[in-house]
Amino acid sequence: MPVYVQHEVLGKVNDVFNAEAIWQAPGLALFSRRPLLRDLLERSPRELRGRAPVRCFSHITLMLAQEELDDDRHLTRGARQRDLTESLTALHRKDFGDLLGNDDVRYDVVGTEALEPGEVEVKFGHAVYLPVASERVLYKVLASADGTAWESVCPMYLNQRLALIGQDGHTVPCWPFGAEGAILLVNDGPEAPIEVQVRPRNAFDCTLEDDVYTITSKRGPSQASLLLKVERVQVPVKPKAAVWQARAPDPSFPRQGGTRRESMPPMNRSAMDPRLRGDDVAVDDFTAVAESDATFAPVMRQGVTLVALALPRLSRYRETGATGMEIGLDHSLALCAAGIDPAIRLSVDADDHLHAVTSTGREAITAPASIGKVELLAVAPAMADRYCATLMLPHPASVPVTQGARLVFGRSAPMLSNLRVLDSPRFLQRGDGPDNASADRIGLSRSAFSFEAGPDSFTIGRLSATQALYHLDQNLAFVASLADQPYLLPPGHHLVAGHYVLRFDA
Repeated sequence: MPVYVQHEVLGKVNDVFNAEAIWQAPGLALFSRRPLLRDLLERSPRELRGRAPVRCFSHITLMLAQEELDDDRHLTRGARQRDLTESLTALHRKDFGDLLGNDDVRYDVVGTEALEPGEVEVKFGHAVYLPVASERVLYKVLASADGTAWESVCPMYLNQRLALIGQDGHTVPCWPFGAEGAILLVNDGPEAPIEVQVRPRNAFDCTLEDDVYTITSKRGPSQASLLLKVERVQVPVKPKAAVWQARAPDPSFPRQGGTRRESMPPMNRSAMDPRLRGDDVAVDDFTAVAESDATFAPVMRQGVTLVALALPRLSRYRETGATGMEIGLDHSLALCAAGIDPAIRLSVDADDHLHAVTSTGREAITAPASIGKVELLAVAPAMADRYCATLMLPHPASVPVTQGARLVFGRSAPMLSNLRVLDSPRFLQRGDGPDNASADRIGLSRSAFSFEAGPDSFTIGRLSATQALYHLDQNLAFVASLADQPYLLPPGHHLVAGHYVLRFDA
C-alpha cells in the first residue's frame, strides 16, 4: 500500500517550542542523531520528476505531550505554540520555497497523552490536510458498528483531495480491523461524489447499498465489518432581511366616490410603529387601513441564538469541588426540564471523560461523535484547554435584540437570561455534596461581555479580564480569541462564553 501519511517520533528535543531544534540539527550533529523535520520532508517529497523532487508537502501536524501544551496555555496563553507554528512556517518557506509553487504552508500543533515531555511527533503526506478557518466542509463521514449509533469520523473540506481512515489516519472508536488496513476517501471536486476505496484491496469487501458502505474483512473467522456513510453538507443560505416598503397606489383599488377621501386626515403610522420613522417613507402617503396606498413586508429582527453548549474541562475547576456535569435531553431532544427523565444523558467527569447514557446503557464517547440525531463536535486546539466538546442543540433558542442598545451578558445580567439554560445547580455534581451554586459559576463571569447591534455587525466588549471569549465563524470554525479591545463580530458568526455558543444574527 502506498504511504499516504508519513509520521515519525523525533528523538528528545531540549525545547519542543524551539522551531530550529525541530527543523534541523546544527552542524555535524546531523550524522549522530535521528533525522529532524527538514530531513524528513526532503527524503519524502510530494512529487518527483525522475529522481529530482519538484514538489514538497506543505501541511504538517506536530504532536506534543499534552502536559507541555497545557503548561504553555497556562503560563503564556499559548504564545509559545503560536510562535512555533509561525517560525516553522517561515523556515519551511525559506528552505523549500522553490518546491512550493502555489501551495500554502500550514502547520498545526496538537497535544497527545501518548508522548512523553520532550518528544515531538510529526505527520505529513498525501492524506494530511489542514483547512483554513473560512473553508467550508463539503462532506461529513460517519461510521457505525451496527447501523444504530453513528459516530463522526472526519470532515472532507472543499479543497481536500484525500482522507485516510484507519491505519495512520483518522481514528474510529468502533474500528474492528486493527492495523491490517485502511479506508481511503478520494475527493474529485464538488461536482463528483466521494470515492471510497479499501486498502489493501484483497483484504476487504466494500459494497454500497442505500447510501451506506459495508466494509467486511476477508481475513480471519470473525469477518469483522464496519458501516460507513458519506453525507453531503448543505450550505445554509442566509435569507436577506426584508424592509418596509411603500408602493404606488393601485389604480384598480376601489375608492369612495372614485376619489381619495381628503376629508379624512392621513393616519400617521410612524406613531404606531417606530420602524416606520425616518425619511424613507413619507407619512402623508398613508391613510386609514381600509384605503392604504402602502403594503408592507415583515422586517427580520436582530437577535441572539443559542446554538450549542460548550462542555467544559472540569479538571480546570477542581478547586470548586465539581466532579461532574450532566446534561439531559428528552425524547424530543430538547433540554430536559427539572423532574423529567431524560432520553439521552451526556456527562463530563472530573478527568474530562465524556459518556453518553441511553436506553442501551452507558458508554464512553470521544468527540466528534453522533448519538442518534445529537451531534457532538470536537473543539479547536485553541479552545481545547477549556472545553472537551461542543454539544449541538437540535432545538436552538433565540432572543431578539434592539439595534443601538448596549446590552450585557453574564451571570448577573437579566438580558439573554433565557439563553443561559444551565443556570441551575442541578447540572453540576460536587464531591462535597449538594450545593446551590449554578453551573454557570464555572467559566462565566457575573458580567462577561457587552454587545451592541449595529447595521452591519455587532460590537463586542469583554467586561471581565478573566472571561475567555472565542470568535467562531458561521460554520463554527475557530477565528480568534477576544482581548480587551472592542471587537466587531460579523452577522451570522458565533461567540463562545462560558458554556454557551451564541450566534449573533442581523
